[in-house]
Amino acid sequence: MDIRPDDLTDSTVIDLLREHLRDVAQHSPPESIHALDVEALHQPGISFWAAWQDGELLGCGALKQLDAQHAEIKSMRTASRHRRKGVAAALLRHILDEARRRGYRRLSLETGSAAAFAPAHRLYTSFGFAPCGPFADYLADPYSVFMSRAL
Repeated sequence: MDIRPDDLTDSTVIDLLREHLRDVAQHSPPESIHALDVEALHQPGISFWAAWQDGELLGCGALKQLDAQHAEIKSMRTASRHRRKGVAAALLRHILDEARRRGYRRLSLETGSAAAFAPAHRLYTSFGFAPCGPFADYLADPYSVFMSRAL
């Protein structure tokens, strides 16, 4: 698996992000969706990676700097046909390593609270993330689960 920075111009990557947004919309009302679209992922302070193998997109993930010591995981998504193959874990390890390399002291995330997000909750918990309150500009929301861990 090759995890590398991505400029969000490949149609396969764009399609995966659109799938991600459609899927999230099935489980959360519009005001509770915090997933970023392609345009938002181009903002300064956001780094985006795609995981590839033999020319096939496996998944993606992003890291958003909140301040000099705190960052947020964004846009974690595994392509449907590659789920349960370790793609998300590899991406998460990559993002954790990059966050440490950049000197962040805390890494946080927001994900959905519906049953469909249970695999994400298990993944993040297995990497030491624990529930926390809203961070950055988030507000408490029954459709959101907030998690964080020290680095």
